[in-house]
Amino acid sequence: MNVMEMEIERQSNPVDMIEFVAASNDWTFERSGEDEIAMTVAGHWTDYHVSFSWMEDFEALHLACAFDLKVPEQRVNEILRLLSNVNGQTLMGHFDLWRQEDVVIFRQSLLLAGGAEPTNQQVEVLLSSALEACENYYQAFQFVVWSGMDAKSAMECVLFETVGEA
Repeated sequence: MNVMEMEIERQSNPVDMIEFVAASNDWTFERSGEDEIAMTVAGHWTDYHVSFSWMEDFEALHLACAFDLKVPEQRVNEILRLLSNVNGQTLMGHFDLWRQEDVVIFRQSLLLAGGAEPTNQQVEVLLSSALEACENYYQAFQFVVWSGMDAKSAMECVLFETVGEA
């Protein structure tokens, strides 16, 4: 028997853990189906629309985090350059341009192969790392879309760190 053919029975749906974590943190969420949950999380720069989906075929809990920043057609190529630069700096997950809506999304998955169950700490880290990545680079995407900056300049602006106090 091939290892991939083994049928693993799960104790619960991993999305149930997301719901538990969201409820215990008083986050507003909507369970749109057995395998999907969505919530809006307030960030420093904008509100982030986060959805978790259980992808049973891959045994993966997928997170997608989008922000309200519609990319006009004339800025798509520069956003793609920025995505390449940003993704080169991102250790886990990646940013993508979702062409159906022309919005930037952050995607990451938690693999739960072999019947592994997610812990609330894993769920919280998955969400917090996604939000941190979005917060770190949101302004770069905004600079490219709204200010007409090139990708390199936008990256330099967001990676600039101040030292000391004024």
